[in-house]
Amino acid sequence: MILAIDTSLGSAVAVVDRDGTVLAEAHTDDRLGHAEVIGDLLVRVLQEAGDPVITHVAAGMGPGPFTGLRIGIAAARTFALARGAEVVPVVSHDAIALGLLEADDDAEFAVATDARRREIAWTAYTGIDADGLPVRHAEPGLVNRAEAEIALTGWIWGEADQLDAGLLGRVAARAIAAGRIIGPDEPLYLRSPDVAAPKTVPPKAGA
Repeated sequence: MILAIDTSLGSAVAVVDRDGTVLAEAHTDDRLGHAEVIGDLLVRVLQEAGDPVITHVAAGMGPGPFTGLRIGIAAARTFALARGAEVVPVVSHDAIALGLLEADDDAEFAVATDARRREIAWTAYTGIDADGLPVRHAEPGLVNRAEAEIALTGWIWGEADQLDAGLLGRVAARAIAAGRIIGPDEPLYLRSPDVAAPKTVPPKAGA
């Protein structure tokens, strides 16, 4: 079984079998309370799925804000370590793309999500490959919302307001079946954290 966790938008968790069937899922659209809800969501889906043996944990690697995204990735890695499961990194936009491509596997479009600070994160796709996985035409990028129409000229695009963890798990299931690594090892943060260590240490008073 695959446990899928993503906090690039709200918080979303699902249990998916190796065939891609969603056994249980739960989510919240709150984009500020990831740490407060992720544990409860995990407990809920595991109970609903009958406390299955988890062999893989699909981790949504973004793009997403620093604070929210790292909570989901940390939860995925910690759960996998505790259960002896394998982490499967997945670009979060791939899950949204798969939902669209299942209706039209030749579709070409861009997925966009709110990046806050009047910016959007986007990824362009050109259909689905032989393994049933979305084909990225361009890796995730960041653009000012006011300039999005120009930056995405030629692409059909829309802004997603939530992510389906069941689809994230289905992307992971197809990657596992194909023996492929499709996501990055490091999170796709939209930008660096606002708080950083000082470059120099100020001298003590009186020194």
